[in-house]
This record gives sequence, C-alpha cells and structure tokens, in this order.
Amino acid sequence: MSQTKDRSKGNAKNKMEKTYTLSVIIITKNEEDRIETCLKSVAGIADEIIVFDSGSTDKTVEIIKKYTEQVFITDWPGFGPQKQRVLEKASGSWVLSIDADEALSPELIEEIPRVLEKNPREVMFRLPWAQIMFGKRLDYGRSARSIRRLFKREGARFSNAMVHETVITEKGETSTLKGRLIHYSIRDFEHLLHKNRSYSWLGSLQNFKKGKTGGGLWGASFRSVWVFFQIYIIRRGFLDGPVGFLIAAMFSQYSFNKYAGLWTLNREKRLNPGITDKTDDFQ
Repeated sequence: MSQTKDRSKGNAKNKMEKTYTLSVIIITKNEEDRIETCLKSVAGIADEIIVFDSGSTDKTVEIIKKYTEQVFITDWPGFGPQKQRVLEKASGSWVLSIDADEALSPELIEEIPRVLEKNPREVMFRLPWAQIMFGKRLDYGRSARSIRRLFKREGARFSNAMVHETVITEKGETSTLKGRLIHYSIRDFEHLLHKNRSYSWLGSLQNFKKGKTGGGLWGASFRSVWVFFQIYIIRRGFLDGPVGFLIAAMFSQYSFNKYAGLWTLNREKRLNPGITDKTDDFQ
C-alpha cells in the first residue's frame, strides 16, 4: 500500500512540475479502422486532443468520443484549411499534428515529453516516418524522410494548400527526433489506386490554380522517371524488397498523372479561355 501511495505522490509531483502543455490535433473522415490506434498512441502524452471530422458515416466519431469531447463536425475545405481550423482550437504551448492513419511508436511516445520538458530552443521538430504497406514496414524509399509535425503553437499556421499542406512557423531552429511516426497509409491495393488518383488530380488543380505549366508532357515524363530514381535508388527503396519497388513505381505514376493532368487543364484553358475554376468541383 505504501509503495502505491509513494508512486501516486511521485506522479502528482511530476505533473505539477511540467513545463509545457501539448495539444494533439487530428482531422478525420471514415477512419473507424485506424483512428483508435492513433488515439491510443497519443492519449498518454496529450493535454488535449482536438478532432475535426468532415462528415464520417461510420463509427469514427463514436470512437473519438472515447478519448476526447473536443470533436467538431465540419464541411471539407481542403487539407490545409481544415488543419488550420483545428489548430485555431488548440491551446497548448506545443502542438502535435497527427493524421488518423498514423501512430506514435513507443520510442516516440517516450521521446516527445522528454524533449519538450527541457524547454528546447527549437520551434519545430520533424518526425521520421516509417510506413506500413502490404504487411511490411518500410524504412527506406518513401519512408526515408521526416515531416514537420511537432511545433510551438504561437506564431504557427498551416499553408492553404488543398493537399500536401505544410506547417509554417516563425523563424527558429528545427531538429529531427529519433523515434518513428508509424504510417498506416494504405489499406489495400485498391485504396492505393484511389489515393494515387485523388491526390494526383488535387495536385493538378492546385498547380493550375497557381498558374504553373509543369513543362507539359515532357516535364511530366521527366518527373516520373526522377521520382522513381529518387525513391528507389537515392533513398534506397530497393532495400525494402518487392514492396519498395511497387511503392517507387506507384509514386512515379502519381507524379506523371499530376503533371499530365496539369497539362490537360492548361490545354483546355488555351482552347477555351472562358474555362471555370474546376477546383470548386472536386472533393
């Protein structure tokens, strides 16, 4: 009994001495098969969890409510604007932006509080990815990079991009943590095809709206070859075996589709100067 009391006193003391607060922000839609893994991984280190859901028709919201009362049902304005909305609800001194198909590794769960408790001079930390695809954890290729996910809330905002949004912070140092952010991005091959199609078209529309040309079909072809070479050779995707080859090929296709789509939009604009903005027609 005395050991239990001593442990409780120790936990209470650590909580009182905490020098930071952490807000975890998430956006969701129909993620009932993955959201609980995400929430379980952050529940122990978060001071608050805030979720914006854009109209789930499955049990996503029901699952979320087991972990937080701060779940808001909204429309869908695009990835950047939606993440900015949820960021504006956060109150912590630090923010962890995590996607519904991601989860903190045990190493990262221990590392984040340890780093933040030291009152770091950094304004941003990058988290190394480890993607899980077709039953294999990928440590090279597409996973051989880190992403901006942990940052000081004050002065931070998300870009307005419809897809592949980024966190923008005030000037300051950025470091990379050691623990991996586990990414369960693909359910099956059909899901991979669907994401490839959706994201490439969103990228086409986004570049078209910015007035970019992309170098036409030759530019699309060159980028396709370069992306494959970058993922499979430079980032050593070949070490991930057959799945590594498949992912390099699919991202190569994604790159070609994005810039081929941009070429079709610019061609249509030249043929029909009165073309309407198709970004309003795509969800």
